[in-house]
Amino acid sequence: MSRLNGIIKAFENGQKAFGTFAPASMESALWVTGAPYDGVIYEMEHRPWNPAELRDTMQYMLSRKQIRTSTDPGPSVTPICRIPANGGEMNQWLAKQALDVGVFGVVWPHVSTAEQAYNAVAACRYPRLKSAEHYEPVGIRGDSPGTAARFWGLSQTEYYKKADVWPLAPEGEILVILMIEDTLAIENLDEMLTKVPGIGAVLIGEGDLSQELGYPREYEHPEVVRHMAEVVRICKARGVPVGHPHVGSKNVERVIGEGFDLLLAAPTRSFSALENGRKFAGRE
Repeated sequence: MSRLNGIIKAFENGQKAFGTFAPASMESALWVTGAPYDGVIYEMEHRPWNPAELRDTMQYMLSRKQIRTSTDPGPSVTPICRIPANGGEMNQWLAKQALDVGVFGVVWPHVSTAEQAYNAVAACRYPRLKSAEHYEPVGIRGDSPGTAARFWGLSQTEYYKKADVWPLAPEGEILVILMIEDTLAIENLDEMLTKVPGIGAVLIGEGDLSQELGYPREYEHPEVVRHMAEVVRICKARGVPVGHPHVGSKNVERVIGEGFDLLLAAPTRSFSALENGRKFAGRE
């Protein structure tokens, strides 16, 4: 089966998936799609919620050359959106609007209970009859597929077949990612993964977690490391991919060794010409 979602494709092939966070903008779209990422998470939790800007950003991700030469009509880097509402707010409309512009997944911040996890998955699914296969979690997404189908390069009929959550729906291309960011979430994580089908991946929010533990942004502190390891252990026991949000050259080998499946690296910009110029000019 041809995959449109590059992160799901990597997971199904038993590979690590690589991605980054980026602001929604034309400039981000251009440099992101020029890099060898599997996916990009457009950041709208700590930035203003602007679905129109997200839509325009995604249009700039499309390359006519890639569309002509590839068997997959979608962008080479899979766009996903982190929405602003915490899981406890039980918001659904933010996910609906993000999916309607064509993203291939939603990152839900601060999901701490099975009820919140159920809501996250349900918000990313269309309604169906109780007799339908994979009925639960009950879909509550409103129907307006035109823009998303166009971005995916599909007819609306084809879009409906693929616009469901993976891995619950084997042909689904939508990835529901839950952020585990506090100790309550860790306590309830096994219940979430046991009782709520359709969770595509878990992403540790080590910034907020370290705040609660009393060691803000001390990512190497033993207590922070211990709690993160517990998240990985639970995810591995339930066969759910787990992501690390702060991967760099200094920790990538350790992160892979610890069993993380989704590796998110901060984008880097090179100023080599400026640095060399300053040296030659005697400024350094």
